[in-house]
Amino acid sequence: MGLEVDEGITALIGPNGAGKTTTLSAIAGILPVSGGSISFGGKDITKFAPSERVELGLALVPEGRRLFSRMSVKENLLSGAFCKRARTNCDANLEKVCELFPVLKEKIDQPASTLSGGQMQMVAIGRALMCEPTLLMLDEPSLGLAPMVVENLFDLISQVAERGISILLVEQNLMEALRLAKRGHVIEQGNIVLSGESSEVANDPYVKQSYLGL
Repeated sequence: MGLEVDEGITALIGPNGAGKTTTLSAIAGILPVSGGSISFGGKDITKFAPSERVELGLALVPEGRRLFSRMSVKENLLSGAFCKRARTNCDANLEKVCELFPVLKEKIDQPASTLSGGQMQMVAIGRALMCEPTLLMLDEPSLGLAPMVVENLFDLISQVAERGISILLVEQNLMEALRLAKRGHVIEQGNIVLSGESSEVANDPYVKQSYLGL
């Protein structure tokens, strides 16, 4: 059983150590693939360099955000516009990101280190959006954030999807991830063991017992 990402939001869930982050890293080209293949936009990209994948429209927001703490919000955002496809639209894309995350416009010249956790996550997502992705991969975006901040963040992720960007979401909050997503995949020990519409996955007896405690 393989992993397929459709239009809208697709959730990838599973226990710690199941291979969720490894899967995203392999799709992004950060880690080599030991078997199988990766297709994107009708192309086999298994052996493509990470930069080539970005040019095709793949973007990853890693766990932990990994911002340049001493650089300003604007400098962090602009660092995402390095690919050819995005350079000519840099100003317009920056405006779109600030429209999606108004608080970043207010803090555009502040060092990233002065932001709250939720604001840092907005910068990380905004940086990825600057390269005009068609597929955005999010690795644990709510990690370490307060519940109220998480609720707002998930609303913003939905808004990104509404702009026509497909999203592959790895999220510790399983119920929220499945609520947001159209489809869900369960991964265990590096293998996809269950796939389907998000409502079907959420109501699966095995998922209820093993992951949701029901």
